[in-house]
Amino acid sequence: QVQLVESGGGLVQAGGSLRVSCAASGFTFSNYVMGWFRQAPGKERDFVAAISWSGGRPYYADSVKGRYTISRDNAKNTVSLQMNSLKPEDTAVYFCAAKLPGANEYKYWGQGTQVTVSS
Repeated sequence: QVQLVESGGGLVQAGGSLRVSCAASGFTFSNYVMGWFRQAPGKERDFVAAISWSGGRPYYADSVKGRYTISRDNAKNTVSLQMNSLKPEDTAVYFCAAKLPGANEYKYWGQGTQVTVSS
């Protein structure tokens, strides 16, 4: 049974930092590209960051570039997102997702974790 379980969300003041993590099980984690997405109330789900199966070539949405860092640990089947210099507009539910290299769509999704940034 495939599972992606996010953790680490919470409430933080603007300018602060937060780290969210995602624990994967039920599939060969090291074969998959891992991504983070977010969805704010009343808005569509947006891409945030992704990292290749090897941990190289991370890429980011322009809105988070320079503030967020994605990383993965294939030995522990986890992917994390370090978020610094948080802004109120970063408030959203954050989801992790997995796709095979070259695939257009993400195949597996977690349930999400809430991140709230107060002004």
